[in-house]
Amino acid sequence: MAQLFSRTANTIAKFSIYGGAVLAGALGWLVISAAPRSSYANGQGVVYKQPVPFSHDHHTAGLGIDCRYCHTSVEEAAFAGIPPIATCMNCHKNIWTNAQLLEPIREAFRTETPVQWRRVNDLPDFVYFNHSIHVAKGVSCFVCHGEVNKMPLLYQQASLQMEWCLDCHRNPEKYVRPRSEIFNWDYQPVGSQLEVGKKLVADYHIQSMTNCSTCHR
Repeated sequence: MAQLFSRTANTIAKFSIYGGAVLAGALGWLVISAAPRSSYANGQGVVYKQPVPFSHDHHTAGLGIDCRYCHTSVEEAAFAGIPPIATCMNCHKNIWTNAQLLEPIREAFRTETPVQWRRVNDLPDFVYFNHSIHVAKGVSCFVCHGEVNKMPLLYQQASLQMEWCLDCHRNPEKYVRPRSEIFNWDYQPVGSQLEVGKKLVADYHIQSMTNCSTCHR
């Protein structure tokens, strides 16, 4: 009986098997590497449904309300604070009083029941983050939260992954600004950001803290 396959068939078969294994490994590595960086995994850029579609764009850029009016503890505590319904009603007991869109707010105020907002920028429980120390060191809201003054609906601007945090901790001069400009969404550095940042790093005694225990306690 004549030979059906040439002598090179075994070589081709071996290369096909090895090549398939390498390709499968490469695809597996790609999936493992890319999956954590996807919006599905880290929530970056995702707009979550809220009880009331609150517009930061309208309230900040449009009406000029300072971040601290709602987030009262951001300069003094680890948590920036979620405004109580009474804060909303300071304005909305006088304006848009019959708007159907705001009925959940009015109902919560009448029944003294907190609105169940869904947190957008939510770090894992094993990560310690203190808002007040970052504000004290010249880190603006916009470094982490993005241009919230341009967001009709709030979403997570950054990945909030460790490598993203470490970039700031290793190179704080790229991000810090004068304390007086922390809440100014129109701030532009006078000159080079790196030059301004290096001076502020020295003035504010900012350390490049990359020890694990800084954030994982």
